[in-house]
Amino acid sequence: MDAPLLVVLDLAGTFAFALNGALTALRAARLDIVGVVALGMITALAGGTIRDVLLDSLPPATFVDWRYLAVAAGGGLIVFMFGHRLDRLNTPINVLDAAGLSLFAVTGTSKAIDLGFGPAQAVLVGAITAVGGGTLRDVLVRRIPFVLTSELYAIPALVGATVVVVVGLFGAATSFAAVAGAALCFVIRMVGIRFGLNAPYPLGAPGHRPRDDD
Repeated sequence: MDAPLLVVLDLAGTFAFALNGALTALRAARLDIVGVVALGMITALAGGTIRDVLLDSLPPATFVDWRYLAVAAGGGLIVFMFGHRLDRLNTPINVLDAAGLSLFAVTGTSKAIDLGFGPAQAVLVGAITAVGGGTLRDVLVRRIPFVLTSELYAIPALVGATVVVVVGLFGAATSFAAVAGAALCFVIRMVGIRFGLNAPYPLGAPGHRPRDDD
């Protein structure tokens, strides 16, 4: 993928996850300004940092490009100043989470491909990049991560990453592959939320119990 496009998508995903993490802090943890901005930044930057470590792309982009820190901190501050005006935070949290998930699945996969990783490895890197920030966010607010429990979280990321790889193998433009993968990931994630769809549970396992924030 072209470097400028990769950076733009990466920053967009960073901003979406920063807003998501900060909104989660307001709703689930009721933190002060330091906590809100910190949780937003951690949510935004964790996935990309994990990706760069896995790809041996060190130091991670987060620590060499000021734009990532600025975008993440800016998203947290925006939510701190204006997030309290939202009567219900579920919808914006879910939409931003799906957006960040989709964009990071695409950028993680694309960066792995650019560095010569095989198709399967690139898909796994994309999925890990996508779920990393949200997983750490959930751990910090003391709830079971989405990726382990509900609403097709890891599966959309895997599907979006796979689309990027497959479309690229057919020689399509990298921008088209990125848009197609991100769009499909976003749609699957939102459908899962809307209809309460989940990945299969083991036979004999207890029925799904709604989360505290459902």
